[in-house]
Amino acid sequence: MPELAESFGRTAEAYELGRPEYAEAAIDALGLPPDSVVLDLAAGTGKLTRQLVPRFARVVAVEPLEGMRAVLERVVPEAETLSGSADAIPLEDDAVDAVFVAEAFHWFASAATLAELARVLRPPGTLAILFNHADRDFEPPLPEAFWEAYRAAAIQKPPEQTVSSGLWKTPFPGPFEALFEESFPNPVELDRAQVLAQASSWSMIAALPEAERAALLAQLGELLPDGVYRHPLRTDLYRTRLR
Repeated sequence: MPELAESFGRTAEAYELGRPEYAEAAIDALGLPPDSVVLDLAAGTGKLTRQLVPRFARVVAVEPLEGMRAVLERVVPEAETLSGSADAIPLEDDAVDAVFVAEAFHWFASAATLAELARVLRPPGTLAILFNHADRDFEPPLPEAFWEAYRAAAIQKPPEQTVSSGLWKTPFPGPFEALFEESFPNPVELDRAQVLAQASSWSMIAALPEAERAALLAQLGELLPDGVYRHPLRTDLYRTRLR
């Protein structure tokens, strides 16, 4: 697992407080029946898991980081939570009807991952990859000084670990059909504490040495006025099925 991805284990509570859920319409678009057995891979603190539980007969959540998994088990006790990773999913062959990966596929995109996903999916299993992205800046905008401080101190991701590079799509199609992309509005409102928690959970901040991380978060807190911030997000859905 990349070091940046491992840093999420240090910020599980902040991730839970500040990170958004996903557009319900994106899940609806898959057309999966209620009796489906589904896997939420790299489930984190269960931001997507909690949306899947009311919809499907059985939801298995697999998460490698102990800190994230502890929060997941607390907030979504209805799911079956397991320790595991994308290249070693602790399920039998043909175990699930669909695999969901929310905000994480770019960390482990590889031919080996696709082969492992194909192994646990029962034909014609569905793979759904979701990412939240901002249509525009926060409303009202965060101060420019906030972003300047962030850019000056945060770790920069290599291109292969960013969603925007599109390099995570390279292993496809493999055992799958071509990816089909859709996008759905997912606006959220965050208070000041939630904005700061979200910033704390960004891997580029979470992976900093503790003293640097604490100093940066203190600086960001000084720069962010109190208030409610609307974030005009969209949920991008990439879906495919086994060939």
